[in-house]
Amino acid sequence: MSFLSILLAVCIDPLKLLFETIFHIAYELLHNPGLSIIFLSLAMNLLVLPLYRRADKMQEEARDVETRLQAGVSHIKKTFTGNERMMMLQTYYRQNDYSPTNALRGSVSLLLEIPFFMAAYQFLSHLPLIQGVAFGPIANLGAPDRLLTLFGMNVNLLPILMTLINVIASAIYLRGFPLKTKIQLYVLAGFFLVFLYNSPAGLVFYWTLNNVFSLCKNIVYKIKKNKSTQPDQALSEKSRQAGGILSKIRAGRSTVSSGSTAGKEYRPDSRLFFSAAAFLAVLTGLLIPSTYIAASPQEFVDLTHFYHPVWFIVNAAALAAGTFLLWFGVFYWLASPRGKVIFERFMWGACFIAAADYICFGRFLGNLSHTLQFDNGLNYYPVEIVINVVIVALIVVVLFRNRKWAKKTSVALVMLAAALAVLSGTNIVKTVRSMDTIRQDAYGTMPKLSLSRTEQNVVVLFLDRALGEDFPYLLGERPDLKETYDGFIYYSNVISYGGHTNFGAPALLGGYEYTPVELNKRSDELLVDKHNESLKVMPVLFMENGFDVTVCDPPYANYNWNTDLSVYDEYPAIRKYAVSGYFGDEQAKAQTIENNKRNFFCFSLMKTLPVPLQYIVYDSGNYHRAGDAELEAASTQVTAGRSAADGLKQSFMESYEALTHLEEMTQISDDTNKSFLLFYNDAPHEPMMLKEPEYVPAKHVDNAKYDAAHEDRFTIDGKSIEVSNAKQMMHYQTNMAVMLRVGDWLEYLKREGVYDNTKIIIVADHGYYLYQSDVLCYPEHAYSKNHYPDVGNYFPLLMVKDFGAHGFTTDDTFMTNADVPSIAFEGLIENPVNPFTGKAITTDEKTAHDQFVISDHAGWDTDKNNGTTFDACHWAAVTDNIWDRDDWEFIDKPTVLKEHAMP
Repeated sequence: MSFLSILLAVCIDPLKLLFETIFHIAYELLHNPGLSIIFLSLAMNLLVLPLYRRADKMQEEARDVETRLQAGVSHIKKTFTGNERMMMLQTYYRQNDYSPTNALRGSVSLLLEIPFFMAAYQFLSHLPLIQGVAFGPIANLGAPDRLLTLFGMNVNLLPILMTLINVIASAIYLRGFPLKTKIQLYVLAGFFLVFLYNSPAGLVFYWTLNNVFSLCKNIVYKIKKNKSTQPDQALSEKSRQAGGILSKIRAGRSTVSSGSTAGKEYRPDSRLFFSAAAFLAVLTGLLIPSTYIAASPQEFVDLTHFYHPVWFIVNAAALAAGTFLLWFGVFYWLASPRGKVIFERFMWGACFIAAADYICFGRFLGNLSHTLQFDNGLNYYPVEIVINVVIVALIVVVLFRNRKWAKKTSVALVMLAAALAVLSGTNIVKTVRSMDTIRQDAYGTMPKLSLSRTEQNVVVLFLDRALGEDFPYLLGERPDLKETYDGFIYYSNVISYGGHTNFGAPALLGGYEYTPVELNKRSDELLVDKHNESLKVMPVLFMENGFDVTVCDPPYANYNWNTDLSVYDEYPAIRKYAVSGYFGDEQAKAQTIENNKRNFFCFSLMKTLPVPLQYIVYDSGNYHRAGDAELEAASTQVTAGRSAADGLKQSFMESYEALTHLEEMTQISDDTNKSFLLFYNDAPHEPMMLKEPEYVPAKHVDNAKYDAAHEDRFTIDGKSIEVSNAKQMMHYQTNMAVMLRVGDWLEYLKREGVYDNTKIIIVADHGYYLYQSDVLCYPEHAYSKNHYPDVGNYFPLLMVKDFGAHGFTTDDTFMTNADVPSIAFEGLIENPVNPFTGKAITTDEKTAHDQFVISDHAGWDTDKNNGTTFDACHWAAVTDNIWDRDDWEFIDKPTVLKEHAMP
């Protein structure tokens, strides 16, 4: 970002954001761009009417003072010369509390109009929603109107009409004004005619409506003034000649009576206002954005379209500073003394409300995506909303009625703002350091998945969060999948070792040496090093046994959110690729960045508002963005119930596109080398509503009829899963889409003759807590259904096809995803030994004792849970049947583990 862009972000972008929000709300209500422009013009004029009224009053006061002083100034200029004249003028001005800079007050209205015009121009001149849209006689709001044709030439009528109305409004307003002021406004009207003549009709239409409003305002103003104005007493000739001292102008020194202390007078305190404005600016512009970004910096980075996340913080800070310090400051400066006092109370009351809302509410809304959308939507419980409203009401009553508190808070607010700024600085430093670990060269090569037609291949498809619980129902709806997955065994009694990737992936990748309990025993090593080691177990061991090895998107390598291939740098024989995002939509990625530049401030503002208002600002995760509908649809999805949605979720699409390109990436050869492929994909982890029954992405989804006609698909052999909300439906649909796309690749392998000589393991690191089943881990410790672990959270998908296997079967043998390495090595590497620890890789641990699962929903954040042992407060011991509640034992404290039989 350049200095100029930051300056524009401070001065213009807050107004542009206001324009966009009002227009989008109107468009959502009216569904007509032309009517929305009318609504925008009316709303903006009503909002700024007090501002312009005060500016006009200041302009009139300045003009009156100049008129009253004109005789004395003329006398001094006529009587004195040189330095004596200058000294006399300075003395005369000082005696009358006047400064020549006060003349600038006469231009306040003009100065205000410029930024508002710039904001309107930037917003409406490039607004996609008005492109090609007709409104009345205007054929296209996104192009010059061309309403008249004279002598074969198109004439834009709206700019001319706009100028005529502007001139009439100015003529009414300027009666009695100096010629200089009249020339200024008439020249400005001519400028707008020239500048806007070839502008889009929507922009000119908006400015024409503003001029109509201004005309009506001037007519009313003149009528009221003519009724109330009394003839001013003329200055006597004697006083003009003597240059007598006029009564002092006491601007800004008026006193106001307090509503709560009738009869008591006090003055505005600008320190209180600006300390509150600084606190709100730091909170919404620095602390909240930096906190969320620092929690997972790399989540907000796309290596194929790199944009440093610190700039999101800079944009948010600029918007916050422009909103609270600049524009709120302008409103405060122009307010009357009484208005300033009201403004001060509003601002410091807003500080308390913002702090309470941010600290106390919305801490358990679930995962926040890189597009600033909550996976579960903005979902507060009714009791939380009631409590929030009561707290806000108490703050308003207590603080607003006791003005003495306000006098004591300005210093405290400044100190708090400074403390928050320091904390934000540490977050920024943390973000910058996290970016130092990113390898942007990971995406430079087209991925190549090598398989042999003549030798044995082993493929491990690691599908993050693929649901083992849903797969039987997928088969029930699509029985043809049994033929597609010919030779596979579906395991129906599987656990993972936690509900998050950092808990479940190490055991999947390295075996039973890498379960959380075993990793915690190696308490002198960092978790990240042990995780990296697990990533290398299968690739290195296969490489050492003569296999060609390919790895794609190793999950959480170096505990990085983005793909980091450096863990394999010491093994040049291992081919490594970053696939997710390689086939993504570049325009959608750019649009996501543009959205986040504004949305981080909107998100921060939302988090500081009372809960009922948060729903308005959140706008289903769109934050009232009124951009290009096609580009918006390609970057974010907004759901409407469990059957309808608009847009595409970018994070899902990037992973989904990798699955659709599996055939293109696969290279099959007749050489004599055996192959091992470890392919990670997180499409199931980024669920999106899809078009049924094809289960494909669509920018508009309406599955209401299909869902109503196929409710029975969620019941198999008398056992049902609950799919009653959008979250559950999206997971079901996403898992179906993933299995269909993987199935397409399997059919390709069959056609190419490499299916029978390929062992394929499809596995997930964990499931997800969707509460689809009545079987729950430990209900006796719960106070409501959604506050204790669901067995589905620890039930990962596990399917295995051995060499030459045929037929589809289901097996309820107790399995864990730590069985994967042993299954992969079986029949290929005799007595496999971990190349890093020297221990045998077996499944003996599974039957030697209970399996200990981390049941914390917290702990997923590897930026925090990155010491030498997993920081988990809740564990569970599982015997051999995940569907039997008696086989789950809840362990409330990690120290209790010592009392259990453990290896």
